[in-house]
Amino acid sequence: MNHTTPLPGDRAPTLRFQVLGGAAFDLSDAKPEAFTAIFFYRGVHCPICKSQLEELSGKLEAFRVLGVEVYAISMGSPERAERQANEWNVGALPIGYGLSEESARDWGLFISAKAKDTEPDRFAEPGFAVVYPDGRIYALHLQNVPFARPCLDDLLEGLKFVIANDYPVRGSVPATD
Repeated sequence: MNHTTPLPGDRAPTLRFQVLGGAAFDLSDAKPEAFTAIFFYRGVHCPICKSQLEELSGKLEAFRVLGVEVYAISMGSPERAERQANEWNVGALPIGYGLSEESARDWGLFISAKAKDTEPDRFAEPGFAVVYPDGRIYALHLQNVPFARPCLDDLLEGLKFVIANDYPVRGSVPATD
């Protein structure tokens, strides 16, 4: 399969998903003051995702003050998302589910196959995207492993600097042959 990860500055790939207890999300309809931050996570089977999303839920107000709308999404089923809502302390964090593998690949996410009984057959590895209100990608962070995720406090401080200083997109020069 030929696959290209979008670059910062590119128009974000299509992103639509269901949100637990809420309306469906469509990135093309998002109108944040500064950015939309999308956290792609592995699913309810991942204890590191649990820690990250619980921490993220405690920082929602800090993101909101910056004008950043935050969402978390996995390829998980509605049943797995409901289980997560019951077992994790994610407060008001909008939790999306049902991300298609095609959409995950459009974003450049790494896909893993089931290695343990608690895992779904296929799931996306973690990453996050920061998207301008006009739909262009400001930042994209992808990983093929569940550990060593960026520090949320560093992300908040970085976004605060970016917004205050109109800091430009970096890393948008495509590779050459």
